Amino acid sequence: MLANAQDLVYNLKELMPTVYQKENLEALLGLFLEANGHAPPEHSQTKSASALSRFLNINPWSTRDLIRTVRQGALQQVLSESAKGRKPFLQVIIDLTTLEKCGKFKEFEHLISVYNGKRGLHLVVIYLVVGKWRIPWSFRVWRGKGTPSPAQLGLKLVQHLPKSLKLNFNVMILTDTAFGSIEFIHGIRKLNTMPLQVYL
Repeated sequence: MLANAQDLVYNLKELMPTVYQKENLEALLGLFLEANGHAPPEHSQTKSASALSRFLNINPWSTRDLIRTVRQGALQQVLSESAKGRKPFLQVIIDLTTLEKCGKFKEFEHLISVYNGKRGLHLVVIYLVVGKWRIPWSFRVWRGKGTPSPAQLGLKLVQHLPKSLKLNFNVMILTDTAFGSIEFIHGIRKLNTMPLQVYL
């Protein structure tokens, strides 16, 4: 695991267009990997909070390439849990998470909505769980009334899972009742290879 993590960090750093941005990424990763509850930029010992803010909000670097590289590393780690012989189980958890927001956010007006009495950013998140690993894989933002429902977004996330997961694991879909629509259940059943289990 340590070797895989080191390779992933090196690959991520190589995506940064300048040495300065590589150093900023390294500082941010250090804050997260310390896992001591002090991840905000102002706790960095090597870079100023303003430098890290510019890195996240202004400096040009490819978010898509970064996500693609992280996913590739995560997928390799998950597939390493698949041994020859009987297929192990892979749990795919679909969850609706609300990041509550107060006040006005002009740049994010099209993303902020009210759901079940909560105003904020509503994320449909899909997690992969195998062995001791629980990995956030992908997400979609529910944009409010008149747009695809959380259940429809969850179904799309499942449909876009890598084929290698379906080939190497017995995949179980775990959701709560927010995804209990007929459309969602029928959509999962059409995938054939995936048994459906609903948890409360």
